[in-house]
Amino acid sequence: MRKGWLLFLAGWALILGGAALASAIQTSGGIKVRDVRFLSDSGVVMSGLLYVPPNATAQTPAPGVLAVHGYINSRETQSGFAIEFARRGYVVLALDQTGHGYSGGAAFSNGFGGPDGLTFLRRQPMVDAGNIGLEGHSMGGWTVLAAAAAMPDAYRAVVLQGSSTGAPFAAEGTPAWPRNLALVFSRYDEFGKFMWGVDDAAEAGTSPKARALFGTTEPVEPGRLYGDLSAGTARVLHDPPVTHPGDHISHRAIGHSLDWFSRALKGGTPRPAGDQIWLWKEVGTGVALVGFVVLLLGTFDLLLRLPVIRALRQPAHPARERRTAGWWSMLTATALAPVITFFPAFIAVTLLMPPSALFKQTITNQVMVWALVNLVLALLIGLFSRHKGEAARPRWLSAALAAVATAGVGYLSLLVVDRLFTVDFRFWVVALKLFSPHQAMTALVYVLPLTLFFLVALRGLSRLTVQGDGAGAQYGWAITAMAGGFAVMLAVIYGLLFATGRLVTGFDPLTTVIAIQFAPLLAAVAIIATFTWRRTGSAVPGALICGLLVTWYVVAGTATQVL
Repeated sequence: MRKGWLLFLAGWALILGGAALASAIQTSGGIKVRDVRFLSDSGVVMSGLLYVPPNATAQTPAPGVLAVHGYINSRETQSGFAIEFARRGYVVLALDQTGHGYSGGAAFSNGFGGPDGLTFLRRQPMVDAGNIGLEGHSMGGWTVLAAAAAMPDAYRAVVLQGSSTGAPFAAEGTPAWPRNLALVFSRYDEFGKFMWGVDDAAEAGTSPKARALFGTTEPVEPGRLYGDLSAGTARVLHDPPVTHPGDHISHRAIGHSLDWFSRALKGGTPRPAGDQIWLWKEVGTGVALVGFVVLLLGTFDLLLRLPVIRALRQPAHPARERRTAGWWSMLTATALAPVITFFPAFIAVTLLMPPSALFKQTITNQVMVWALVNLVLALLIGLFSRHKGEAARPRWLSAALAAVATAGVGYLSLLVVDRLFTVDFRFWVVALKLFSPHQAMTALVYVLPLTLFFLVALRGLSRLTVQGDGAGAQYGWAITAMAGGFAVMLAVIYGLLFATGRLVTGFDPLTTVIAIQFAPLLAAVAIIATFTWRRTGSAVPGALICGLLVTWYVVAGTATQVL
């Protein structure tokens, strides 16, 4: 009982403390952050976070910045940029693209929501409508370019972070359009081929498209100013030494944006580009994310004291007496099968399973198919094991009640943090958001197949338990089995990228970036699975909890392609 309460209270302490820190950072200096919803001209509800510094009033309008995230991200992903823009006296609208976060419509529709976001920002009484900057990362770059194309006289400058002009989703860039452009394309960006047609992102400035944009026949020189700010033809290229998702946690990438708007926009509160505090907001929400997992563990432990759930508590019996060659083979197969099938499953869904009225999210479809493939492989791996893995008979009703209650307390904690602090749980690309009503309904379609996967996979995980192992060893081996393969794969991919400048998985850079989330996500699954197994002797409670949590994580955090 005492341990459960300690975990429960520690979880809440980490959540509230981390969220309070994050809130203090994003509101430093008197900045107000508001969750805004507004109707587009086509009647779609759009969502954003509006950052208003104290200098911005109806009597003293301030410059404005429209800041937009990339594909399968959300408005909070831009918080590093938004916080620093607001600290420099700019009113910032961090927009959810259509089909993302809490914005309605389908992904890719209505210019990604860019024209509607710019219209809303310009209508705010505290914004100087003649002094607007546009900043977008990846697909967010195409979003702000759509706004620039639709409203050519409604902005003064653009920053494209890890993005491009031209095909497939933006108008072709010229020496005069878009107006006053800073291109921040990182040296190790995974999308060099897709965005600029180069195998090595560091050579983006050599591409014909970039040279046409900058109005030069020679390779574009990073850091050199081309054109004229007063004429609206200024251009500059920066190549910070980070990756595509690394732009969000790079002082240099964010600093280049700050520097460009300080030169291109009038007004605001001057600060050196190196004066940045956003990282502490990231730390705060990261601490809250860790607290969320701790809270789940404590909640489950306390629930085992309730009469209706108490029957779950059974002694855990390790499946094996020692580590044999068969154990090592099973560990290797368990760790590698999810990695080997990852790219084939994701590519197959892209080619063969377009989103539909039932399965509305491409990324979630990819995760679902990958999970089902690995469900079959886990069953096959289990056929070669002589160990049943658990002696306790599943108590399905009690396990289901415990899983729903555990996930429910976790959801409540995020709801509290959202209402009190206007933040969510995240660190870098790993983020947990509240459902929109539409996403909650969508989740019902995916929760069964994903839960079935965890029922099989975590039962297989229990077959790797060995007598005599302490708690540390049990957690360590479980994490190795669930997340070790992804950790090794990512280490190889990014080790080669940093060493050579070439992405060995350049045939599918999006799936490469998505894979980054799988290592910490599956590590958390392993921790939850081991914790619940140690208290119940069964994989079922942990599998049901993980099925709910992973469905929530994926559905709320990706794009909806079909209404």
